[in-house]
Amino acid sequence: MNVAVRYYSRSGNTKMAAEAIARGAGVEAVSVDSPAAPIKEHVDVLFIGGALYAYGLDKHLKEYLKNLDGTSVEEAVVFSSASLSKHALDILRKTLVNKNVAVARETYFVKGKPSADNLKEAEAFGKKMAKAE
Repeated sequence: MNVAVRYYSRSGNTKMAAEAIARGAGVEAVSVDSPAAPIKEHVDVLFIGGALYAYGLDKHLKEYLKNLDGTSVEEAVVFSSASLSKHALDILRKTLVNKNVAVARETYFVKGKPSADNLKEAEAFGKKMAKAE
């Protein structure tokens, strides 16, 4: 199974969650502003995450999603960290659905800075959703 983890993080909280999810999935987490971020081959599962900034997604994540070829993604799994709201999950889901990408119902959200327990949960989530053995 081909799996990818992409995220954008300003504070580092979403990055921590992305890295834990990636460990569980057996892949590397890549920031959407990295040259390695574009999906160049078909992926079965794309984990995509970010947080809410001033009631919207960060411009880096918006641009990444705008340029994402929806035909290269079988299913997306969204995740987020935030101090208050889970609304980023809804925005991510809507944006991906508008690109004709199937989005898993199950999501991962952590409030604030992930604790050690949160990171274990994120890793287990990554393993489960990537169907990693």
